[in-house]
Amino acid sequence: MASITVYTTNACAYCVQVKRLLDKRGLTFDEINLARDPEGRTALIEKTGRMSFPQVLIGDTVVGGFEETVRAERSGQLAQLLAEAA
Repeated sequence: MASITVYTTNACAYCVQVKRLLDKRGLTFDEINLARDPEGRTALIEKTGRMSFPQVLIGDTVVGGFEETVRAERSGQLAQLLAEAA
């Protein structure tokens, strides 16, 4: 199974929704909460080019935030990325 990483922060409705979407699909993921981690936020920007939450990565591939993850799931891209990274 490919590794899925979800970067989150506190009080983030989209973070909750993206985790629900992944759970509903039976996908396991590592959550990294950056609420109080300025160094982690800097690393996130370097890795993804984004500072918004959530950010979903499959392996080293940036899927994006909640809306991008939903689009990837609906289009089949999410399954394709998981298969390629496995």
